[in-house]
Amino acid sequence: MPLISSFLILIMLIAALAALFFDNLLNSIIAAGLVSLIASVLFYFLKAPDVAMTEAAIGAGLTTAIFVLALYKTERGKSE
Repeated sequence: MPLISSFLILIMLIAALAALFFDNLLNSIIAAGLVSLIASVLFYFLKAPDVAMTEAAIGAGLTTAIFVLALYKTERGKSE
């Protein structure tokens, strides 16, 4: 299990850095959603399924959808 957790943490760090350095805002939003999704998988591995479901639903799902909607409601989202 530690090998899988280490691999997921590495992917999470790469996605977080990608979200930081992407020029396209939509790509940054998707990378941030990936960070949240991996966090939910890690919570599940830590035997916290209730926290994992909440993180997946709110963190990865709803927050990503709100960010994408906000991006397309602004002028910046329409020009890209």
